[in-house]
Parts: sequence; C-alpha cells; structure tokens
Amino acid sequence: MLFFRLVSYLPLPVLYFITDLVYIVVRFILGYRKKVIDENLLYAFPEKSQKERIEIRNRFYRNFADSIAETIKLLTISDAELKKRFVLIDNHLPEQAVMSGISAVMTAGHMFNWEMAIQAIAQQSQVTTETVYLKLNNPFFNKLMLEIRVRFGGVLTEKNEFRRKMLSLKKNPKIVQLASDQRPPISQKKYKREFMNRQALFFEGAEVLAKNMGLPVFFGRVTKVKRGYYYLEFFNIASPPYENAPPHSITDSFCESLEENIRNQPDLYLWSHKRWKV
Repeated sequence: MLFFRLVSYLPLPVLYFITDLVYIVVRFILGYRKKVIDENLLYAFPEKSQKERIEIRNRFYRNFADSIAETIKLLTISDAELKKRFVLIDNHLPEQAVMSGISAVMTAGHMFNWEMAIQAIAQQSQVTTETVYLKLNNPFFNKLMLEIRVRFGGVLTEKNEFRRKMLSLKKNPKIVQLASDQRPPISQKKYKREFMNRQALFFEGAEVLAKNMGLPVFFGRVTKVKRGYYYLEFFNIASPPYENAPPHSITDSFCESLEENIRNQPDLYLWSHKRWKV
C-alpha cells in the first residue's frame, strides 16, 4: 500500500510515462486479451473495416494503460486537480431529487475512467453519494480500491450488504451509483437482451430499486476530451410513476444510452471483459 501511495505523489505526466511502458508490454508483448477484444469489436462494429477495429483496439490499450496511472493518482490527487480533470455537467439534476427528499439512482457503464468518475461525483456533489461495488477477489487490491473510492467522502457499500440496507434510502436520501453493465453470475436472476449486436445478460438492480421505491434514474455519459481530461454529463432516463412502465424499461433505456456513449468513443469501453458470455 505504501508503495502505491508514494508512486501516486508523482505528477500525472510522469505516471503516464511509466504507463507508456505498460502500454507497450500490454499491446506488443502480451497482446492482453487480444482475441477477446477482437471478437467483441467484430460483433459490435461489423460495418467497420478490420483496420478501423484494430485502431479502436490499440486506442483501448492506450486508455487501459492510462487508467492505471489515473487510478493510482487518485490516492493523493488534490481537490483542485480532480475538478480540473473531471468536469461534471448537469449534476444538479440528481441532486435536486435528493434535496426534495427522495433518493436518485445513477447508472453508468465501464467507460474509462470510471474510477475517476466515482470520485468526481462524490467530491462535487452537494448530497451524499453511495457506490455499490462488487468485492475484488484479491484482498490487497480490494483494500487499495476501497481506500481510493472513499477519499472524497462517498459512501461505499458491498452489493450484498446494500440489499439489506435499501430501506434506509427513504430516511436518508442520496445518490446511489450503480455500474449496470456488469455480467451477472449464471446463478443469479438476470435479463437477456441484445447489446452491441449480441445477446448479453444484465443485472436489473437499478430497475428493481427504482420501480419498487419510486426513484428517478439518471445516466452518466462519459467523454474523454484529451489525455487525463474528461466530461461526465448527467441526464434522466426514467422517472416515476412506473405503474404503466413495461418490464425492463429502465434497463433498456440504460442499454440504449450506453450503446450511444460507446459508439461516440468506442475506445473508452472495457472491451477486454468477457461481457457477452451467456
């Protein structure tokens, strides 16, 4: 832990120099999950040429390496630098819901850099934010990520624990942050639908939470402006009442919003994940 903290004191441009070496290893030497990435991109973008898909894959490798530098930097990044590097747009929308006395659900996908997004929302929100996370298998890195994710005052709750404390949202309204594109285990209840031209499985935590408790749902659209600089724009994708809403309507709206985000900047998505295994 001390090693990563000491490294994080280095300026981000210096950390990028280090992860430039990681990029070379990942892309040219290891070919990290190249087969998985190429298959995912082929299905997602059949209209693109092989050359265009290879360019997306190589930019993905660059973003993947950069995200390592940015995530380590979160251990010690200053308030001013985080605000400069990660700008929120229309974040008053979910805040207004919370200030009116009801919680708001914030959904997002695994677009780089989602770890910076979690911290920027916690830092720049005027209300409490709670991030629901899945525990990492490696105890060391799980502890490291927990330390990073609570630096700016956000509440962190493991997924199974969150199920037991959902009713507290009525007494203590907050913004609940969910990464809604994770592939659920086969043993859990899930929803199958087409996503980026392939069948995929989805958790419906946002759907169940919002419809059972009558909460508005927002999506965070990520735009990378240049290396180390991002925008995150909030917009509403579902609002109560839900009495006449079709089944899976919120999940469908999330998937459509995420697809649009991916198509605008495809190299920002986590293509190395075996997302489409059903």
